[in-house]
Amino acid sequence: MPANLTPQYLEADRRFKAATTPQEKLLALEEMLATIPKHKGTEKMQADLKRRIAKLRAQMQQRKGATRGRPFSHVDKEGAGQITLVGAPNVGKSTLLRALTNAQPEIADYPFTTRVPLPGMMMYENVQVQLVDLPPITAEFTEGWLFGIIRTADAAALVVDLSTDDILAQTEQVQALLGQAKLVIAAGVREPHEKRGMVVANKLDAPGAAARLALLREFVGDSLPVFPVSAVHGTGVEDLRRALFGLLGVIRVYSKPPGRKADTSTPFTLRRGATVLDAAEAIHKDFVARLRYARLWGGDEYQGQMVGRDHVLEDGDVLELHA
Repeated sequence: MPANLTPQYLEADRRFKAATTPQEKLLALEEMLATIPKHKGTEKMQADLKRRIAKLRAQMQQRKGATRGRPFSHVDKEGAGQITLVGAPNVGKSTLLRALTNAQPEIADYPFTTRVPLPGMMMYENVQVQLVDLPPITAEFTEGWLFGIIRTADAAALVVDLSTDDILAQTEQVQALLGQAKLVIAAGVREPHEKRGMVVANKLDAPGAAARLALLREFVGDSLPVFPVSAVHGTGVEDLRRALFGLLGVIRVYSKPPGRKADTSTPFTLRRGATVLDAAEAIHKDFVARLRYARLWGGDEYQGQMVGRDHVLEDGDVLELHA
């Protein structure tokens, strides 16, 4: 079976071959593992990537403390997906993280309060989404590993400050610095260097925020959706949860054992466009080879009807697999 490697995988492979430090190599290998197509034809490649990642991590751990390299941080992915919070200093990323998750980041009125990546789990209905608060992106001081975390995340939220008249200049500068690192936050991903994302316009409660929001929307245009919020007062936060979940491009599918009720408390999360066969593999790999047919409950159209292995699933579908 051909591997059919994705452009994202090939770009990560190119960065791995060009990497000069263990940290850069590890980030590239992890992105290769995240973007390689998951099917029988790539099983050996997946196993090799996992072996190389484990070996490199072990080597880095042995060197830790023996030498002083540049700071490096890594956040293991959890939940339905990982979204990084990106922005200039003091735009309110940490306040936003606290409003959306149970994380307790340090919050202060001076720049660079956040010095290392801080993850938190955001609950959306019955799934969790991992948000990662990152140090600010500036021309004076932004380390390479920060861009690596953005690159390997599933999506990015560009947080901007509606309380300042410099909002357009700040937004443009962050986008330019991302561009220098060959990263673009975009509404739709078409190229390997593009990361699916949105703009979160924070501090909606500030004087003059409405006028600045109008300018921001005009400046951004159709390139990115803009979601205004006040992390301090909670305005727009619940709508933002829904938008962040939607940003991941995943669906929730529920398993129903034959003759029993569906378990709707713990869904399986799959990429949008996933089929019955993809769901069967996520539920239990044995089902892939033994699957005879499936029944589907979803929306108004399907109420227990039989569907084929290639049937494309929708968010909230309930599957009853028969082996």
